[in-house]
Amino acid sequence: MPVFRSIYVSVLLILAISQFSAAQELDYETIFGADWQKAEEFERENRHWMEAMLNQYDIPYYFGVSVIFPELVRYSAIKDKMETTLLKTLYVNLGEEYADFSIGRFQVKPSFASYIRTESSLCLGRRSEVRFSQPYEFDDISNYRKSIVTDLEDPKTQFNYIVAFFMICRKKFRTPAMNEEERLRFLSTAYNYGIDKTKEQILSMMDKKFFSTKMVKSITYCYSDISLYWYRKKTGYPKSHHKLLLIR
Repeated sequence: MPVFRSIYVSVLLILAISQFSAAQELDYETIFGADWQKAEEFERENRHWMEAMLNQYDIPYYFGVSVIFPELVRYSAIKDKMETTLLKTLYVNLGEEYADFSIGRFQVKPSFASYIRTESSLCLGRRSEVRFSQPYEFDDISNYRKSIVTDLEDPKTQFNYIVAFFMICRKKFRTPAMNEEERLRFLSTAYNYGIDKTKEQILSMMDKKFFSTKMVKSITYCYSDISLYWYRKKTGYPKSHHKLLLIR
């Protein structure tokens, strides 16, 4: 009897902890309000081509979009236009050391794009429809940087970098070996924090609160929590997604 009582108490404790955790989960949809609704509207209106691109590389649609969804929430057309106008010339002429700013709907920085271009050839394969220009193809480095900015200003072209991001992470960090939630948290953190970081550095940032939609940061949130929240909202995970999702 004591053994069964101990098991019974343990089960109740686990259930209580789970219920407490669920109760503590923030309602990001309410917190971000109109910005969240605009992000979901963009996702619905552009799903047809985003899903087609992800399917080509066996990346599950909701999983892939969850990784970048917080950036859709943060996106501001006015802020984006201002940053591009003020900083584009500085970046093109002097490089990312002088201006490294988020561009476009998916908020990609030139340094991120440049890293993707360098590493993608080893991960996408010869038959890949995604291809990026390299510095040696340009007479002047400023024209190479200009090509990066041009890519990032168009959502469909920018999405090529996101596809390449997943493929690079698969090889560099062996993400298919992770369980579903760990992989989602890891990839969303890597996307926001930096794919050029080490695995240990990314893991150390997974629970950190540094995400904000405001130009003047006051309250910050955990980026990977927002990604997981949207993923659960769309898929019902973990109830209906108890098996591992492998990005092959």
